[in-house]
Amino acid sequence: MKIRSSDLLLIGATAAISIAATIFGKNFIAGEKKIKRRIRHLYGVHDPQFERAMSQLLGPPILDGNKVEALHNGEAIFPAMLAAIESAQRTITFETFIYWDGLISQKFAEALSRKARQGVRVHVLIDGVGCNCLDAASLRQMREAGVELEIYHIANLARANHRTHRKLLVIDGKLGFTGGVGIADEWDGDARGPDEWRDSHYRVEGPVVAQMQAAFLDNWMKTRAVVLHGDDYFPHLEKKGSHRCQMFKSSPMEGSESARLMFNLSITSARESVKIGNAYFVPDDLTTAALIEAAARGVRVTILVPGSQIDSQLVHHASRNRWGELLRHGIKVYEFQPSMYHCKCMIIDDLWTSVGSANFDNRSFRLNDEANLSVIDEGFARDASAKFDEDLARSREFILEDWESRDLATKASDWVVSLTRSQL
Repeated sequence: MKIRSSDLLLIGATAAISIAATIFGKNFIAGEKKIKRRIRHLYGVHDPQFERAMSQLLGPPILDGNKVEALHNGEAIFPAMLAAIESAQRTITFETFIYWDGLISQKFAEALSRKARQGVRVHVLIDGVGCNCLDAASLRQMREAGVELEIYHIANLARANHRTHRKLLVIDGKLGFTGGVGIADEWDGDARGPDEWRDSHYRVEGPVVAQMQAAFLDNWMKTRAVVLHGDDYFPHLEKKGSHRCQMFKSSPMEGSESARLMFNLSITSARESVKIGNAYFVPDDLTTAALIEAAARGVRVTILVPGSQIDSQLVHHASRNRWGELLRHGIKVYEFQPSMYHCKCMIIDDLWTSVGSANFDNRSFRLNDEANLSVIDEGFARDASAKFDEDLARSREFILEDWESRDLATKASDWVVSLTRSQL
């Protein structure tokens, strides 16, 4: 049977539409159902049931015997990470979202290349959108030195909107780093001005490092399709301190609600205070309701976000549009003034602290691959709270009158941009 040209055009058009619909669906339509009903307040974070719920609902379990050291700003963070890389004897696994061409990224490239030439097995995973230098000399240098380097979802159209936002560095399977810092010059310094971003990262030792390694391997197997295992990657880990910790991960392909569930369950369990410092604070309706209900229970809720020094004005508009309802219910909102505030930290009742890569937005809740370290320890929470309060002292409170007195153009911009918050 002869096929007419018109039939071929129809078949081609149908195939193109099907492919486009598939790509759109996989990138912009969530495949899993979203938690819609509020989580009831049944217990506080001091109740043993809270720890059991976090271990069982989120997984992996909360582990004893860890030591977590907070590092603040690039001036402290980068030297500690580079020293750890230099100390590696057997393996290095490193995953990051931001890798921007500059002096800092070159320092990391040189350190990782040097260890690879010494025979250390070095595995690096960089996000395809977060990296602005895919053809840079630093990446070529690493590959030529023997570093196994993968770019996450750079050529997969069906997953182009799904990014790895995780920040993980594990040395010999024994020493880990995680937090919010990107590998870029913008993070260098001590948050003294606009060119020195404010951020925190955490040096981790103890049994929870194995969970950090597992979070890295989750995405390594998706890209390199190789399982890294054995004593070089998962050695026996002795107890190093008194911190009880959990490193949980989330992604749109499995456990996409983990970050959202952790934040909401934590807020719902608060009885005294909620402190949230976050670079991209665009809460959805359920999370907004959880914050308001906490305030109605008498919980002191304080939100710290970037001020005018922010790298995404779209996020700033969408975030500000959500503040009115929070402010009307007595929730405090502060804008950090000196520089871009890039921290991701939540402290509940001066006991439960969660830090890592997850932002307070739908992209972290539903679209990105994230990894957060949660610590249940009064001393650690007390120190984190003191640092939070120190940042508050360098911030400006944004009150309800400020929100209501915005000019018409600003109100319109905030509202219009907020309509796209599912992708922010």
